[in-house]
Amino acid sequence: MNFLVTDDEFFQLKELVSVLKRICPDAAIFPHTWPDDALETAKSHPVDVAFLDIQTGGMNGLELAVQLKKIKPDTHIIFVTGYSQYAVDAFAMHATGYLLKPVTEEAVNRELTFIYKDRPTDRRIEIRTFGGFDVYVDGQLIRFGRAKSKELLAYLVDRRGLSVTTGEAYAVLFEDAKDTLSGKSYFRTIAHEMIGTLKKVNADEILLKSRNSYAVIPEKFDCDYYRFLQGDPVAINAFQNDYMVSYSWAEIRNAELGIHGG
Repeated sequence: MNFLVTDDEFFQLKELVSVLKRICPDAAIFPHTWPDDALETAKSHPVDVAFLDIQTGGMNGLELAVQLKKIKPDTHIIFVTGYSQYAVDAFAMHATGYLLKPVTEEAVNRELTFIYKDRPTDRRIEIRTFGGFDVYVDGQLIRFGRAKSKELLAYLVDRRGLSVTTGEAYAVLFEDAKDTLSGKSYFRTIAHEMIGTLKKVNADEILLKSRNSYAVIPEKFDCDYYRFLQGDPVAINAFQNDYMVSYSWAEIRNAELGIHGG
């Protein structure tokens, strides 16, 4: 684990480094009093979490966070400051956390726990919606025979457990297509394949199917989109305005998440 730490007050910097060493004795820590030096370090070293003082010489912590995200998009940003009025600006940038000085070991440990807390062990199925749409079962990526079968599941995940009739789903997946017998037949084919793909990996438990409708059972799987809506800081930090980018029907939801996260 690698930590980047900035503070233009040497003793404050030293104290935060000491706290991090006590919590994570095996971590590599890169302390800097000057933001430009911190940015250079980030260019040549992996950075898991950056603890950034907001008020510093040169570029401030908010500006440094923007530059860090450009070169290290997955870096978790935790702002450290003595002024609570910066909280709004910090979270508008999708910061993972926010610490007020004087920093305590308990507060730092709490923020790191938010980032690295274990996921529920009973959820062997993981669905990722940021950066695309993928399904993992026991850590393995699941392949769908037809792109539309995968898209159907994506749409059900987007609905968060609400039932979707076959007619509604058909209209979304085939925007310009007429509701014909052949079209309905093809839809049944892709629905059958979606179910079959999940059954092969013992993951069909996430589906709820009735005579003319489908839904997912959100409690049966882990999903970055759902955790984002619950306020999970890791999911919020991971969102880069890239919700299910392959599907045109997801554009409105992506905009909603951008407003929610910002």
